[in-house]
Amino acid sequence: MNKVLLIGLLAVSLLTSEGCRRQRVLRGAPTSAGADTSRIATAPASTSSTASTTAVASTPTGTSSTTGSVRSEPPRPRPGIEEARANVAEIDFKYLTAKSKFSLKSKDESNENASMNLRVRKDSLIWFSVQKLGIEAARGIATRDSIIILDKINGEYSVFDFPTLSRQFNFDLNFDLLQALIVGNLPLPKRPAQKIKNERDYLLLRQSEGKVLVENYIGEDDRKLKKLMVTEQPTKNTLRLDYADFKALNSFVFPYTSLITLDYKSDADGQFYQKLLQIRHNKVELVDKNPGFPFSIPANYKKSKQ
Repeated sequence: MNKVLLIGLLAVSLLTSEGCRRQRVLRGAPTSAGADTSRIATAPASTSSTASTTAVASTPTGTSSTTGSVRSEPPRPRPGIEEARANVAEIDFKYLTAKSKFSLKSKDESNENASMNLRVRKDSLIWFSVQKLGIEAARGIATRDSIIILDKINGEYSVFDFPTLSRQFNFDLNFDLLQALIVGNLPLPKRPAQKIKNERDYLLLRQSEGKVLVENYIGEDDRKLKKLMVTEQPTKNTLRLDYADFKALNSFVFPYTSLITLDYKSDADGQFYQKLLQIRHNKVELVDKNPGFPFSIPANYKKSKQ
């Protein structure tokens, strides 16, 4: 169960973030979050990892000049590509809260209309709680070091450190990456030079990390991220995210409905299988007041075998 919740958390991180894009950069310099505390009984050893990107230079824009008494004018940015870059600006926040419904379907399982509460304290904590039929089934927290998940149905807890997760997912995972995904940055750090090209009705931005290729499809007209394709090159496992129901969130645009389609090859029988995860956000807020991050591991809980 905890592995399913972990995959859900990572997926929700991608979903929550990728469509959250600025239409205009209205805020000033970021402000640091106020100090507060949460209670965590188990503290794994600190680890850190750094994401990297593969970037290629974009095609330079042309310049124009005139002679005589007429002043030369500066080059105008290329429409589309420059605007798409502006739409992925980072946001300034202290706390983020979200209330959502999600459904998970696969060959062996089906969970309908479970509820999730998500809370983030900038640069330090990501907290979530999952409810089913009005009962809290799981609670989890991500710190700078690791992710801890409580299975409240079976009285167990699991600890996942980021280096181990990076090896399992073939992707460099760390707290800063998860936070960036949630608050609205691209999955990989962005460099000044990026290869962005027109792809039918989209602007396509390709990024890579190790053996993983990430393709971001941005709407050509409204500059909103419409879908995301993540492909693991050796296995051809793919994760597709489709976004819909865009609504205003402060000075941002946020997709309140998202669909994940995961196609993966089983290590057990070598066959390909599919999982579907739909997220419907009921409420998302950027707030200044601490929403609380209650978390502790009960003494009678056993550590699950992973």
